[in-house]
Amino acid sequence: MTEEGKEANQIQEQELSPCIANGAELTKFEQFKSDSNYLEQPLALELNNESDHFSNDAVQLLKFHGSYQQDNRENRKKGEGKDWQMMLRLRSPGGRIHPSLFIALDDLSNRLGNGTLRATTRQAFQMHGIRKERLREVIGTIIQSMGSTLAACGDISRNVMAPAAPYQKGGYPAAKELAEEIADLLSPTAAEGTYLDLWINGDMRYRIKPSTAVKRTKAKINKGRLFSGDKNEPLYGSTYMPRKFKCAVTVPGDNSVDLLTHDIGLVAFTEKNGKLKGCNVYVGGGMGRTHNNESTFACKAQPLGYVEAEDILDLVQAILVLQRDYGDRKNRRNARMKYLIHHHGVDWFKNILKNKYFSRPIKRLHPEPKAKLEDYLGWHIQSKGKWFVGLPLLCGRLTGEYKKKLREIVQTYQLEIRLTPNQDLLLCNIGSIQKSSVNKELIKAGILKVNGPLPLEKHAIACPALPLCGLAMTEAERFLPSILERIHTQLNKLKIEKSILIRVTGCPNGCARPYMAELGLVGSGVNQYQLWLGGTPNLQSLAKPYINRMPLNDLEKTIEPLLLDWKKTGFQESLGKHVQKIGDQRVTELLSIGLQAP
Repeated sequence: MTEEGKEANQIQEQELSPCIANGAELTKFEQFKSDSNYLEQPLALELNNESDHFSNDAVQLLKFHGSYQQDNRENRKKGEGKDWQMMLRLRSPGGRIHPSLFIALDDLSNRLGNGTLRATTRQAFQMHGIRKERLREVIGTIIQSMGSTLAACGDISRNVMAPAAPYQKGGYPAAKELAEEIADLLSPTAAEGTYLDLWINGDMRYRIKPSTAVKRTKAKINKGRLFSGDKNEPLYGSTYMPRKFKCAVTVPGDNSVDLLTHDIGLVAFTEKNGKLKGCNVYVGGGMGRTHNNESTFACKAQPLGYVEAEDILDLVQAILVLQRDYGDRKNRRNARMKYLIHHHGVDWFKNILKNKYFSRPIKRLHPEPKAKLEDYLGWHIQSKGKWFVGLPLLCGRLTGEYKKKLREIVQTYQLEIRLTPNQDLLLCNIGSIQKSSVNKELIKAGILKVNGPLPLEKHAIACPALPLCGLAMTEAERFLPSILERIHTQLNKLKIEKSILIRVTGCPNGCARPYMAELGLVGSGVNQYQLWLGGTPNLQSLAKPYINRMPLNDLEKTIEPLLLDWKKTGFQESLGKHVQKIGDQRVTELLSIGLQAP
């Protein structure tokens, strides 16, 4: 037998993880998903009862519909019930928000939410403060306004990311189109019917209308190894995915999407006329981890290879199916695709993929230019006669006069919004004749400042954390402005004119992707954080944890010796590169000196 034949036999002998496609015994949670009638029950029953909150079972299904149940911890009073409310997240591939949808969201947030909107790090809007009895009205209105919350959360493919810039040049239009096609391709079938039944009385006019290419690719699910075994939900089966699944598309050199943090990352190459030529493919990224559990970790995606344009959708579908069948369904903490690749290796993954799910060629990666974290802030030419403007939005929170004035401008000029993975906001399709008027109104409202944001603020991001997120151990969003101000003051004091990429999360799940930052703060207790160092400004390297529980008040004194050591080099490299260069032992010594300072 040839080596290839032996390898094929070994692949066939691999024991599959529990999945409806394999007929294996299901865990309690997998059985629960399977018994839900495609994410319907007990959610449908509980939507109509008089309770002010959902049961845990209904909450698990609610996530697939784009919502998390939350308790405002700051409103807790002894002897009284919890302050139950819903967070709702949209599905918006590439961060695209039509003006009418934004206006509807603004109205809903004011009337039925807590008055704010929040741009997430996955290019979607979140609403907070929605009461259970108003949830159907809110989701129904979003659907009627041509939006969706389906699959924004849960064990399913999440919002697909792409560069937010609406450039009509290079590979940007192709990347946007591909992201939208992937979102439609990986959208559930039966669950979409459940979604419309629950929230808009089964009005099928609002079903996703996929492109011809997506329809053709979806049709292949119904036969062979791609088929889940469930004719109603042919891609996912009634158990859906082992855990969440994330995809991103970008163009060569633009790393605004944090490409290496996704289950699938695609770099789209195009012909001179903008037609998609093919993609470099990266697999197995992921940020979530658990404190004091070494079996969980943040991980960068690894290169898989280059695939021609006509095969990209087939490949994406095949990779998802591989994870559907082989992903760990017994231990949810190890259920992401990154663990599958870590345990078996990327060569094993590639062989399984080629022998069972995807027979087309996977070639060597195409050369890429050096990656850069683009932010698109300020004014840019979108296309002939059109402009877009990038507006900084620290922590992504839209509220107060800023939100009110932005809504007026969007409504007056009918401007499309694009949300960036950096939680900023782009106003698009501004005609050359309108540009001066829009600019004046933005400046007058204080939304657009002549000098722009501080360098530290440009790329800093944080998760919502307290008081609403049930996983948060400490603050993130509400503390980020003061943290940046403190570091800015420290850099000025030390006469350091360079910036640092900073990210903050209230827990280790990594929603703000802190493990790719030059300086990451990860909540580990009340006002205490893990200190992560060593990521790079272009998001190509993983940081490392150097301190497990650092009081936030000790931040400046802890990092000062490291900053001074960096300064001695004349800033030949970024802080993250400097950390990598001097090594763990030296970094630890410098931090220890700082911690011992009075």
